[in-house]
Amino acid sequence: MEDAIALHKAILGHRGDIPAALASYETERREEVERIQHAADVSLSWFEHVRRFWSMDPVQFNFSLLSRSKQITYENLRLRDPGVVRDVDAWFVREVAKREGTPVPNKPPPPLFTPFTLRRITLSNRVVVSPMCQYSAKDGTPNDWHFVHLGARAVGGAGLVVTEMACVSRDGRISPGCAGMYKPAHARAWRRIVRFVHAHSAARICLQLGHAGRKGSTQLGWQEMDRPLKRGNWPLIAASPIPYHPDSQVPRAMTRADMDRVRDDFVAAAKQGIACGFDMLELHMAHGYLLASFISPVTNKRSDEYGGSLENRLRFPLEVFAAARAAWPVDKPMSVRISATDWIEDEGLTGDDAVAIARLFKAQGCDLIDVSTGQTSPDSKPIYGRMYQTPFAEQIRLEVGIATMAVGSITTADQVNTIVASGRADLCALARPHLADPHFTLRAAADYDIEDLAWPVQYLSGKQQLYALTRRAKTEAAAKQAALEAEARVTE
Repeated sequence: MEDAIALHKAILGHRGDIPAALASYETERREEVERIQHAADVSLSWFEHVRRFWSMDPVQFNFSLLSRSKQITYENLRLRDPGVVRDVDAWFVREVAKREGTPVPNKPPPPLFTPFTLRRITLSNRVVVSPMCQYSAKDGTPNDWHFVHLGARAVGGAGLVVTEMACVSRDGRISPGCAGMYKPAHARAWRRIVRFVHAHSAARICLQLGHAGRKGSTQLGWQEMDRPLKRGNWPLIAASPIPYHPDSQVPRAMTRADMDRVRDDFVAAAKQGIACGFDMLELHMAHGYLLASFISPVTNKRSDEYGGSLENRLRFPLEVFAAARAAWPVDKPMSVRISATDWIEDEGLTGDDAVAIARLFKAQGCDLIDVSTGQTSPDSKPIYGRMYQTPFAEQIRLEVGIATMAVGSITTADQVNTIVASGRADLCALARPHLADPHFTLRAAADYDIEDLAWPVQYLSGKQQLYALTRRAKTEAAAKQAALEAEARVTE
C-alpha cells in the first residue's frame, strides 16, 4: 500500500512524465524496501538455523523467535504484550541468580542490569564501553585526555571499560597518536587510570593489546584515516607483503624471528598490565591488524606452515594468545576480538570460520569472544544496519558454547536488553553512544527505575534530580497518551 501511494504521488508530481516519475519513485522507496528485505533475510536465517536454539528454555526460545528480525525489540514487545516481557525478566534473573550464586531479587531488573562473571571478575551490568582510539598519546604515553575519557565513562555506570588498543611496540602503532604499553612511562600512566576507575566507580577495566601490522604508520583518525603519514613513516610487518591501499606502504612478510619478537612484546605488555592492576586482558585480532592478517585468507598468502589452511593461519595468533594466557593471572579473564567475517564474498572469512576460530581459542583458555567484523580490506562490502554484527556473536555463542560480546550499531538500552535476553550475546559494547553520553548506563537505570546502580557520592544530588525528572516525563507522556486515546474514542 505504501508503494502504491508513493507511485501515485510520483506520477502526479511529475505531471505525466512517466520516466521521471518512475525514477523518483525508485529513489524514494528503494531504501525502505531494502530495509524490509534485509529484515526478511535475518528472519529467514533464524528458521534456517533453528537447531541452534533447540536447547533454549521455552521462555527464551519464544523471545528469540519474536525478536528474530530485529524489528521487534524488548520494548516493542512490551507495548504488544507486557506479560511476555515480565516472563522474560523473571526467567532471566532466575537463571542469572542460579549461575552467579546470588538470591533472586523481588523485583526482576531488565537483563541489562544483571551481573555477569568471567572467572573471578564480576561485572555489575552488561554494558561495555567499547575500545575507541583517541589518537592523543605522545610516543605511546596516555595522558590527561585518556584519564578523563576512560574515567568519565567508568563513572557513567558501565559494567566494563575497555582501553583503546595499546600497541605492544613503537613500530606496532597505528598512528603517532596511538597509545602503547612498551615503556615504563606507559605503565605509570595506565596505572593512574586504573586506580581512578577502581577507586571511584564500580566498573572493571580491560586492557586491549594489539599490533597494527600493515595498517600502521598512518595519519590520525580525523585526518586521512588509514592513509600513510606525509612524513616520518616507520617500517611495517605483516603476514604477507600486501599493502592496505594501493598507495599504502608495502609491509615486510614476517620471519620466525619477527614472530618471536612480537610474541615476546605481547607477553611483556601483558605483564605490565598485571602490574597496573587491570581486571581483564583482550588481544586484538580483528580489523586487519597484525594478528588478524594471519587469520584472514585475504591477507595471508604465505606458503609455509603459517599459511594455507585455517589451522595453519591461526598457528601464530594462537601461539601469542597461549603465551599471554600463561603470563596473565589464572583468576582473571582474557578475551579475543575477531573479525567474524571479512565481508568479501568467496574469498574472506565467514561466520562458520569464526565458529572454528572461537573453538580453538576456547581450547587455549579464552573466556570471551569480542565479535566484530570487517575492516580487513578496502574491498569489503559490509551489510550495515542496527545491531548488524550481532548475528555472528549469536552463532559463535550458541555453536561454540563460549561467552560473546556483541558490538556494532548497538545504540540503545532497549537493544542491549533484546540481545542479552534472547541469548545472542552476554555483553554489549557501545562506542559512539558513549562518546555522546558518558553516562549512558546511569540514564538507562533512571529510565528503568533501577535504584541500586552505583553512583559517585559526589553526583548523588544529580541522581535524585534525574530520577525525579524521568518519572515526571513518564507520567506526562502517559497522561498525554490517555488524552489522545480518549479524544479518539469521542471522535469515533
